Amino acid sequence: MGAHTVRGPEAGDPASVAFDAVKEGKEMGANVVLIDTAGRLHTKTGLMDELGKVKRVVEKHAPVDEVLLVLDATTGQNGLVQARVFAEVVDITGIVLTKLDGTAKGGIVVAVQRELGVPVKLVGLGEGADDLAPFEPEAFVDALIGE
Repeated sequence: MGAHTVRGPEAGDPASVAFDAVKEGKEMGANVVLIDTAGRLHTKTGLMDELGKVKRVVEKHAPVDEVLLVLDATTGQNGLVQARVFAEVVDITGIVLTKLDGTAKGGIVVAVQRELGVPVKLVGLGEGADDLAPFEPEAFVDALIGE
């Protein structure tokens, strides 16, 4: 997609990579720096601590305007538990619901959205660069209830 990517060393400190990404973004005059903290299992305390550290380090150098929780539509009730734990560590501003291109309907996102009080912003409808789309509530409800 042509995006500049900042990577750290294998098994490096995620907060250090985030710091470097923000620093490079500022130097390049970027308007947005995306920090992907994929693989954060809510059941792993150390990973949740790292997530909080990443946010604290970034906030020392630039404001964090958006924190999106990416939920897999196939997750089910575990998605609600995951959302609760993540919300204890960082202030989530929105939800991205992925894997809606299969048989999963992603109904758990309704409970997550209600509990966290944040909007669903994007949906993933495949694995390609163009498969991330704005969330359309009416279309989602129609698909959820089968109309």
